[in-house]
Amino acid sequence: MHTKTLALLFSGLGVLCAAAPTVAHHSFSAEFDENRPLVLTGAVTKIEWFNPHVWFFVDVTDESGDVTNWGWEMGSPNLLTRSGWKNSSMQIGDVVRIEGSGATDGSNNGNARFIVSTSTGERLFAGSSQSQNR
Repeated sequence: MHTKTLALLFSGLGVLCAAAPTVAHHSFSAEFDENRPLVLTGAVTKIEWFNPHVWFFVDVTDESGDVTNWGWEMGSPNLLTRSGWKNSSMQIGDVVRIEGSGATDGSNNGNARFIVSTSTGERLFAGSSQSQNR
């Protein structure tokens, strides 16, 4: 009886572990609104180069001088590398222009479609899963 209980416990744990990546991933429209286009410029404050999506954060200063930190989702590290990204493509302190879509909940988050370096003018695809019509 003890062996059956352990086997059942480990089987259940295996199913939960296998399902975790599926639960963690989402569709574009679950979090972002394609009809809420954003173009913002700011200084990079943080970069999280992890699966399933790379996130980076920028301080954006509005017309009244108020600074807001925005979080931006990009594609996977593998997709970005295949799209021409390098470790040096974006660094803390770089000023970048982000073209993308805002969060459906109105928070200061977005899904980046393109990142443009204001110092070099280089425009890189951010691996967005947004439709390619825009």
